[in-house]
Amino acid sequence: MLPLYNTENIPGQKYELIGLVKGSMIQSKHLGRDIGSALKSLVGGELRGYSEMLNEARAIATKRMMEEAEKLHADAVVNLRYTTSAVMQGAAEILVYGTAVKFV
Repeated sequence: MLPLYNTENIPGQKYELIGLVKGSMIQSKHLGRDIGSALKSLVGGELRGYSEMLNEARAIATKRMMEEAEKLHADAVVNLRYTTSAVMQGAAEILVYGTAVKFV
């Protein structure tokens, strides 16, 4: 498993940049979660079904990014970032990206 850093520099480590790596996952809502979430939104509180859904999508996107970095023979990924956007009604994309690096 490659180390992931959300900073530009790794203290005490020298490396060369390989390039941008990314992973994404488009996740749609589940009807059962929608019904439960609609009821939950009436009284407030965490929508656990959606939290779990987004955590799962984030993990899949991260795995895809790491696989891309491994194909480039990277030793780590720095400057890691996550973003999300709605791609259509009821579906969201999770995108993770960073810079693959090789230790010298």
